Amino acid sequence: MRLKCLVCLLLASLTFGQAPTPMTPAAGAKPEQNAPAATGQASAGTDKAPEAKAPEVGPNDTVITIKGFCPGSSEQGDACKTVITRAQFDKLADALQPNMSPAIRRQLATRYSWALKMSADAEKRGLDKEPSFEEKMRWARMQILSQELSTALQADSAKVTDADVEDYYKKNEATYEQATLTRIFIPKTKQITPATTPKTAAKTGTAAGATTGTTATKAGTTATAKAPAQPTEAQKKTAEEAMNKLARSLRERAVQGEDPDKLQKAAYTAAGLPGVPSTKLEKQRRANLPPAHQAVMDLKPGEVSEVITDANSGYYIYKMVSKETLTLEVATPEIRKVLSSQRYRETMQSYQSAPDLNDAYFGPARAPGMPMPPRGPMPPPQHSPDHAPDND
Repeated sequence: MRLKCLVCLLLASLTFGQAPTPMTPAAGAKPEQNAPAATGQASAGTDKAPEAKAPEVGPNDTVITIKGFCPGSSEQGDACKTVITRAQFDKLADALQPNMSPAIRRQLATRYSWALKMSADAEKRGLDKEPSFEEKMRWARMQILSQELSTALQADSAKVTDADVEDYYKKNEATYEQATLTRIFIPKTKQITPATTPKTAAKTGTAAGATTGTTATKAGTTATAKAPAQPTEAQKKTAEEAMNKLARSLRERAVQGEDPDKLQKAAYTAAGLPGVPSTKLEKQRRANLPPAHQAVMDLKPGEVSEVITDANSGYYIYKMVSKETLTLEVATPEIRKVLSSQRYRETMQSYQSAPDLNDAYFGPARAPGMPMPPRGPMPPPQHSPDHAPDND
């Protein structure tokens, strides 16, 4: 996807630029500058050959050669070619995507050579004089300018001063509290062992007994299977009430100082669940906790929360082990990112307000979650059996 976007941007940048001109090596550039140093020769006085070094590519060295392509030139045959130097290609690559990887640069080079040849032939056909070309150019220009503005706004938003950081820290100091907690989870209900009802299977044959020596065989006995029954509503309610009562009991035991891991095991044993999850939560911030649980950050070390009820999952009991507030120095990198992102988002919102659209032309706006209209031709109408088409 990244490469696809890159190619689209490349083609857009080529179309609204000047007519492509053949690129030639800068004056003074010598082909032999690209020749690698000779390798494989033994070093003087030693039996070990020197290690081969990758050739250095200077700014005026050729990195792309397009044979048989020399628009605006009368050269023919092997003499007809267009060359692009490293400096010329780096300028393009860095404009499209700074720090582009070698693999993407190679793909860009191939597509760039295609675009040069195709755009030259398009101009010969006069396609750049078509009205639609001018509109596409105008749209491509607006898109690229929008991207440039977005980059500039991000750079402006990142200019956060130390005073800005300190002011934000003072106003949001509670955000940078960090705590070690224990959390006991009590499931909403426990596993219910359903009652079973007898179910008699049909006979598969008649009794036939034959005694041979000391062995007797009897076939066709009646088999009885037991099908599990689903828990009743009364059983479910009783199970939920039992776990609710257990949660209150475990909370009192936690207040008395009992080991949270022991209490967690008791909760899972009562619920009939295997395994026991860890109760320890380290380096928890207020924003890391569910909204209904964030009040536990106000507990003092050693205090136990009230039972927090989650209608879908069960009950939670927290105990504050220790708490500290991150220093301004430690919180500064995070605050800079928060302020930069906030400023950029607020600036972009001033550009992204929804326009007033003519529904008679565009059609009504889709409601959230409304499916997209179908694409392609409409299917033929389906005829019911009572109204089948006539066959002449």
